[in-house]
Amino acid sequence: MLDLPINETVTLADLTKDPYPIYKQMRAETPVVRVAQTNRIFVTTAEHTKWIKENPEVFSSDDPMTPMKPAFQAHTLMRKDGAEHRAERMAMQPSFSPKVIRSDWAALYEEIAERYVSQLPRGETVDLFSTLCGPVAARILAHMLGLEEATDDEMQRWSQRLIDGAGNFGRDPKLFAASDEANAEMNALFERIIPRHKAEPNNSAFSVMLRAAKPIPLSQMYANIKIAIGGGINEPRDALATIIYGLLTNPDQLEHVKKEQAWMDAFEEGIRWVAPIQVSGRRTTQDVQIGDVWVSKGETVMTIQASANRDEAIFDDGERFDVFRDKHPHQSFGSGPHHCAGAQIARRTLGNIMLPMLFDRFPNMQLPDPEQVIWSGFGFRGPLNLPVYLD
Repeated sequence: MLDLPINETVTLADLTKDPYPIYKQMRAETPVVRVAQTNRIFVTTAEHTKWIKENPEVFSSDDPMTPMKPAFQAHTLMRKDGAEHRAERMAMQPSFSPKVIRSDWAALYEEIAERYVSQLPRGETVDLFSTLCGPVAARILAHMLGLEEATDDEMQRWSQRLIDGAGNFGRDPKLFAASDEANAEMNALFERIIPRHKAEPNNSAFSVMLRAAKPIPLSQMYANIKIAIGGGINEPRDALATIIYGLLTNPDQLEHVKKEQAWMDAFEEGIRWVAPIQVSGRRTTQDVQIGDVWVSKGETVMTIQASANRDEAIFDDGERFDVFRDKHPHQSFGSGPHHCAGAQIARRTLGNIMLPMLFDRFPNMQLPDPEQVIWSGFGFRGPLNLPVYLD
């Protein structure tokens, strides 16, 4: 049995700029390692990250070191286990059921996608990240949550500030001040629209929670709507931008996807290649062996799904975007009790609707200079811009 190794050199700035070479080296040399600057234990192989997420009795989601609590001003369902987690998750679940998706949301997805795509100009270079990827994700989510009164800009600003706060492992007070401001704005909106949802019941998440036979506390409704705002915009936004980038920088793969209508293959490969949510925190409830090392009770373990998705034990040349690769399960939607509730919604909106619609409208779309695209993020990752010529 080995002592837990410590990495004294890797910084949050390194991980934010480009974590993948670091993770590749960790998988090869120290797959379980304490990263000194974060004071967290990184677990980087697919086998171990999956095992950790599927054993909540040993690896609790209730991580007292997480910056999520100050960012959301609450103890959210993402940091709960067992019956408590299940009760809060199920309070929103009816809004995301296959039946409600078919009856309420499917036609809405199409209408919103068509509206935003039709507004894009031809013959111009446009930043799709800011003009399409973010706004579409914001508008779809606003309807599903029952926040139609919120603008696209508000939804995106709140989401980004929550994400920045939740990923504020360096405890920068400016980031928490920004998330505090966003929380105040969201709370004010929620309070204003409660009467509407009570007077006009509907299948949005807020309405469903408010009229439940045994409703969860209002404070937790607020917290869990915020969780959906945080993850429900950045994940589809970043996934869409990543997939477009991957296809436009691999024209042979794009032609194959068009010919075979293999848009779902492109979707799954894109979110494997760059997982929108890169890492997740767990707290050990007992001394436990992970790989060749012992980890003590009460440690914070980071499962690095960004690394697991490129693990050489599963993915051949996982550093490369390749829609042709053999299909293996990735971990971008998590696993175990905290598997992403919006996974099927993301697949439908992006794989079935947005990608084919966009490339049908602009079949000769080009990415003039891939080097102009800026990638960033440790906890959450994606391109920050996507300047594309629309033709």
